Amino acid sequence: MVTMPQPRSRRPLAAPDHEAARTLWEQYAQARPAAASASSDYLVDQFGDHAELADELLDLVRAGYKTATASLLSEYVWEGEAPPGIGAHTVFCDGDGAPRVIVRTTGLALAGFTDVDADHAWAEGEGDRSLAHWRTEHRLFWERVCAAAGRSFTPDMEVLMERFEVVWSDAEG
Repeated sequence: MVTMPQPRSRRPLAAPDHEAARTLWEQYAQARPAAASASSDYLVDQFGDHAELADELLDLVRAGYKTATASLLSEYVWEGEAPPGIGAHTVFCDGDGAPRVIVRTTGLALAGFTDVDADHAWAEGEGDRSLAHWRTEHRLFWERVCAAAGRSFTPDMEVLMERFEVVWSDAEG
């Protein structure tokens, strides 16, 4: 009898530790008061939809390969949230919910899924950094995200492409 390999189980994302995120933000604000006061509010978020992906993408950010991310614009509507603005700060947590870096949004653009370009795919820093890889992996990801929200992914959905810079890391605190 031939057995088929089982899909690898994925660890669910742990909820972000908001108290630890506040502590990381306070370290940043104390070290760089002018930068922090320009935007006294911040978001707390995670990359991906499971712990391993969150950790993998966060490692790319910390290594300097990932300087961009993308979200379906519809996700903000479903979740009742406003998208980030230029200059917005986000504390990104790992898959266990621990805050690791603070980024500041430096650029935003909207495009249809099929109109995202190779430059953006490269800036996301994932896989071989090609547009083909970006489209394959993001389509799979957004199909999971949409299914979890009781919706269906379609290639004409608008993608919010975000550029960012790391302004603080847990290694600095």
